[in-house]
Amino acid sequence: MRQPPSVDAWGGGGFRVAGGWRPGSLLILDDVARPWAVASLAELTPDAFAEVIARRDAVEFVLLGTGLKPGLPSRAVREALKAAGVGLEFMATEAAARTYNVVASEGRRVAAALIAV
Repeated sequence: MRQPPSVDAWGGGGFRVAGGWRPGSLLILDDVARPWAVASLAELTPDAFAEVIARRDAVEFVLLGTGLKPGLPSRAVREALKAAGVGLEFMATEAAARTYNVVASEGRRVAAALIAV
């Protein structure tokens, strides 16, 4: 049975996930939270989603937290995910974390890529 981790808090340069503090940006894939080496929307490339694309059969879509403000990921990022058949929703990190909690609790196969704020 799936047990997706909850994102309990954000800010201060990291996240509290399932009760534990994780500094830096975060990727949640296959119900596992791991560090994500993206510090800003400006440095986001298709390579940052390599793990998501490799597991595209297990992911309906990615919730991308873009930082303090909503921002449009590059065309290259959007096209890479689209070509892999992975949907993309992007919004400010706070909104993405809240949305992830709701969608994951519904049993949806979602990944979260959250840029730390």
